[in-house]
Amino acid sequence: MTEMECWKKMSGVFEKDIDQIDISELEDDIVVEEEDAHFEYPDPLFKLKLEYSSEGVYATTTNNLELNYGDYVIIPTRYGKDLALVMGKVATPIGIKQGDIVYIERKATKEDLKKAEDLKQKEKTAFGIFKEKVEAHKLDMKLIATHYLLEEQKVLFFFSAENRVDFRELVKDLVSVFKMRIELRQIGVRDESRITGGLGVCGRPYCCHAVSDRLKPVSIKMAKEQNLSLNSMKISGQCGRLLCCLSYEYEWYSEARKHLPSEGLKIFYDGTNFRIQEVNPLTRMVKMSGDDGRLLEIAASRFVQKDNRWIIRN
Repeated sequence: MTEMECWKKMSGVFEKDIDQIDISELEDDIVVEEEDAHFEYPDPLFKLKLEYSSEGVYATTTNNLELNYGDYVIIPTRYGKDLALVMGKVATPIGIKQGDIVYIERKATKEDLKKAEDLKQKEKTAFGIFKEKVEAHKLDMKLIATHYLLEEQKVLFFFSAENRVDFRELVKDLVSVFKMRIELRQIGVRDESRITGGLGVCGRPYCCHAVSDRLKPVSIKMAKEQNLSLNSMKISGQCGRLLCCLSYEYEWYSEARKHLPSEGLKIFYDGTNFRIQEVNPLTRMVKMSGDDGRLLEIAASRFVQKDNRWIIRN
């Protein structure tokens, strides 16, 4: 078999594998959260970041603290009191609920920052110990990150696994080593990418790590609305789920299509029946094929609705 024949054979295998992927498995679970339209955001409102998880937090203060980008503060988190980095003031809050906002307790001191640096060194040691214990208990789990809380006698271990893991014996073993509270958190693939970071297919850092950790759930509908290929290799990220950036322009495309004819629509033009093949909201061009074999590309501005029907004006 020649090299070319071998390549063609392998290409066929790859294409078959791609076709067999159920693209719906790449979608996120859609959860609709209602916002309180009458809620007045506090002033000042700050965006903070938990550096160990790249998780964003919104916070306010009641003691008129002067805070700038790069400052560190102590806040309550879901795991306990911890250190957070100030990213700046929020001028126009979007998609924030009242329950998302916490109160800043105080500004971090030099002693706090020194302690945080010392804990980072302990985290490296804890990371190795955890992996050894997992191997000893023969558990199928991948450790993603380790974190010591600043003001709590508690260490967090974030891990991923394909299935639920019974780690009760592992926790007992870890407690005997660390002599403090242990918490294990199983996270999903998007959370793993948010914590570890990396470069996407565009060559830029992951959106979930560098842009925002509060992206809307991504669906196949968003890709279809933007005329993107439904090849899973092209619209999925390193985490194996749909690209976060598909949600960025979805609303614009969705709104633009409301003022354009839909694909598949039949329309009579120039003495022939045509069928609309493609509508491009970005270039505002419409491609359509006629029964006489013609293929036309017409500016969307020429399409108008009259008596609930689309017509093409000259």
